[in-house]
Amino acid sequence: MVAETLSNTQTEPVPDATPASGRRSLAVAGVALTVVVGATGGILGVVASTTGPDGQPTLPPGPGDLGGSVATVVESGADPAEEATALPEARPLPSQTPQTVPQADPAWLDRVASATGIPRRALQAYAAAQLRLMVEQPDCQVSWPTLAAIGEVESEHGTYAGGELAADGTTTVPVIGIPLDGTAGTAAIPDTDGGRLDGDTEWDRAVGPMQFIPTTWAIWGTSADGGEPDPHDIDDAALSAARYLCADGRVMTTAQGWWEAVLAYNRSEKYAEKVLAIASDYAEAAN
Repeated sequence: MVAETLSNTQTEPVPDATPASGRRSLAVAGVALTVVVGATGGILGVVASTTGPDGQPTLPPGPGDLGGSVATVVESGADPAEEATALPEARPLPSQTPQTVPQADPAWLDRVASATGIPRRALQAYAAAQLRLMVEQPDCQVSWPTLAAIGEVESEHGTYAGGELAADGTTTVPVIGIPLDGTAGTAAIPDTDGGRLDGDTEWDRAVGPMQFIPTTWAIWGTSADGGEPDPHDIDDAALSAARYLCADGRVMTTAQGWWEAVLAYNRSEKYAEKVLAIASDYAEAAN
C-alpha cells in the first residue's frame, strides 16, 4: 500500500487468500507494518540476498525486454518511429496529458492473460500504464510485470473483496482496508478525506485495487481518461502507481531503482521479495 509521504506507513497482509490465478497464496495489504527498511544500506542488503547464479540482481524485465514488452496496435497512418522519438523534454506533472500513446494489442492481452492468470481487464490497465509511462517518463522503464505483481499482492487484481473488475475498470465490490487507527501495529492516521474514498469518517483506510491511502491519492491520484481520478478504477490506480514508482528519477531496470521504488510503496522486505517473485513469474509466463 502506498504510504503517506511523510510517515511512510504501510500495510501488513491480512490472512492469506488464494488468488484467482491459483498460482500462489497471497495476502492483501491491510495494516501498517512495523518493519521499516533503512535507506541505502537496507536496500542493498535485500538486493544482495536476491541475486541470480551470475551474481546479478534478478529483476523484472524492462518494457523493451522479453517478458516485459507489450505488443501494440499502431494507429492507421501513424509512424511508430516518429512516435517513439516524439517524447517530452521534461517529465510532465501528473495532471498533464501525454502525447499519443500506443494501445495494447487485444491478441497480446488474450495470450498473456491466459498464460499468467491475470484477469484480462487488469492486465489491460497495467499494460496501458506501462505504455503511457514509456511516453511520459521513458527513462523510468517501469513495466507491467511489476505493476501486476503489486496488484496481485495488494488486492488480487481488485477481486479480493469478492467482486471483479467491470468493463469500465471499476471494482464491482470496493476493496477497502482496515482502519489505520494505531492498533495491531498500524500507524494512526485520522480521517483526511471525510470518508469520501474509504467510507470512514474517523480513520483513513487503504482503498482500491492498488491500495492507496487517501492522503497519497490526493497527491498522486491521476485519471487515465481525463475524468475525476478514482482509486477504485484499475486504470487510474495502475497509472498512479506507475507514476509513484517512477518518482525521484528512479530507473526500474536497476537494482537500486527497483528496490527503492517497491520499498517506497510498502516498506517491508518481505513485501518487496514477494512482489519480485510474482513479477518474475509473470514475465516468464509471458515469454
